[in-house]
Order: sequence, then structure tokens, then C-alpha cells
Amino acid sequence: MSRLYLFMMISLDGYIEGPNHDLSWHHVDKEFEEFANTQLKNTSLLLFGGRTYDLMASYWPNPQKNDDPKTAMLMNSASKIVVSKTIKNPTWENTKVLSNNIEEKLIKMKNNSSGDMGVFGSNILATYLLENKLLDELRIMVNPIAIGKGTSLFTGLKNHTSFILQDTKLFKNGNILLTYKV
Repeated sequence: MSRLYLFMMISLDGYIEGPNHDLSWHHVDKEFEEFANTQLKNTSLLLFGGRTYDLMASYWPNPQKNDDPKTAMLMNSASKIVVSKTIKNPTWENTKVLSNNIEEKLIKMKNNSSGDMGVFGSNILATYLLENKLLDELRIMVNPIAIGKGTSLFTGLKNHTSFILQDTKLFKNGNILLTYKV
């Protein structure tokens, strides 16, 4: 059975992005890239919501935009699912669309798979998965910066949800990875 985890970077004041989808505040360096690549290698399937998919699909396959060829190769070659009712023909390689019976299909995928499945970004999808008890783990990378406004991690969450801290990892640049069991 697969474990479904969420990986999300947040600011110290709890935002996943600044206004206009600003991510310029992310602390990304060689140590983070090594972590990200190891995480990608250990993930058999990536899940994205529609907006995050569009952003990722315009960035990773485009060598003029990204400056990390190793991560780009891993992202581009990974099996991907975009959960969307509007995207019909995804252009990013190895991508399939999941547009209906989402909960049922994800449960079946989790039960019939052995590798980890990861949700990268996609806070609306993450909230849906959390509310439907489909997430098994949260991997929250806290950046030591306050950005003042933006989009919070679980915008729209309807129910109080508690988590159990499983692990912490401190990065040299001040990032802290918090891993929670859901």
C-alpha cells in the first residue's frame, strides 16, 4: 500500500505563496536540491491540482526558466496526475488527468501501489485530501521568513485536524522540515 504525502514550503507566518503566486522568498540551495532530488527518487507518483500543474508544466520542461537540470529531469520523467475538471489534454510528459470519482480512484491507487505518492504544492487539493482522510503524512518545509500576506496552507479547511510530529530536519540555511503523521 502506498503512502500519500504532502510536501509544501511555507513562510514562518504560514503562507505557501505571496500575492500573485510569489515564491521568490523560498530558500533553495544545494542542500535543499539534494533533499528534493532524494524525495523525488523515492516517490513513484506526483499529484498536482490544476493551477500548480500549469505552473510546474510551464517551468520544469523549459530549460530557459529553470536552472536545475537534475531536478528538471526527475520532475519531467516522473509519473504525474493532475486532478482537474478543466485540463483535458495535459502537455507535460507522463501526465494523466483525474477528473471524477477522485476519492475512489485515489484509494484504489494507494491500495494497488507500493511506492510513495506525493502532492507538491496544490493547497486546494491538499485541503480536499486532508478533509477526505486520504493524506497519510505532511512534509512541511518552514522558511525562516515572514512575508506578511498571501495564501495560507489549508485555506478553506472545514474541520479541526490534529497531527503527530514524526521528525524534524534542520537545514543549514535555516529551513526546517517538519514531518507529521496525519
